[in-house]
Amino acid sequence: MTTPLDALYAHVTPPAGPVFCLAEMDRRREGTDFPTIPVDGVELDVNEAAAALFEVMADGFAYPVPSTDTLYAVLRTAVAALGPAGIVEASGIFAGLPEDEFPEVRECRRFAYRLALSFWYAGARSRPMSIGEAGVALYLSSLHRYRHAEFRKLPYRDLLISRSLHEGMTSVPTETLIRLGAFMTAELGGPAADRRRDEEWLYKQALPDYHRRRFCFDLMRAIGPKAQPMPLIVRPDTGGHTIGLTPPAGPDGMRLRTMRAEW
Repeated sequence: MTTPLDALYAHVTPPAGPVFCLAEMDRRREGTDFPTIPVDGVELDVNEAAAALFEVMADGFAYPVPSTDTLYAVLRTAVAALGPAGIVEASGIFAGLPEDEFPEVRECRRFAYRLALSFWYAGARSRPMSIGEAGVALYLSSLHRYRHAEFRKLPYRDLLISRSLHEGMTSVPTETLIRLGAFMTAELGGPAADRRRDEEWLYKQALPDYHRRRFCFDLMRAIGPKAQPMPLIVRPDTGGHTIGLTPPAGPDGMRLRTMRAEW
């Protein structure tokens, strides 16, 4: 599919960045599911980070949902205020708090999980693939277009989606996937953002079938946060972007799903 569109993709693809070996930069310690979160010389696990956030966010900081950089700034403030001993004490109490009684506990655990994903790789920041980017990947794959009711009846549909995502996301440079994903979200995911007309024209030339665009985007939007894992988009400090691993679900069994890219 991509060969006739090479000239179009060239318009939305920057020069290749430095090589970044993901396997060597994975920050997880042996035997752990998640990396620690580095904060001013202190390494926090997900529960410790969530407890620290809870200490300063319990009065209602979650709405609107803060950016990852804002969350990290709040975490740094909490660590400076609590100190290592305070974090140990707070994390022990926090670990036993039930989410069904304290919604803020659930939110802080989700925020800490998001920060762990952001610091998955040394020398880089990362985030989950957005719904728009996943929709583009499905469009660029060989996945057939179905009626949604028919698709839900297909056996092994989750495996089919995973294979299609991998096929589509590896068919174009990651930068191209990101930019096309932003246009798909702007077109189909809500209020449209400002878009350059020349780039919007390129988007529709690269993904010309509106009904296929709608099918792929709606399919990814409809999947529940427990069902379909999404890989990380990685932004090395040296420049460029690449596709990372698919992280495990968070402590509550949920996966992060965002409409737009959230660094």
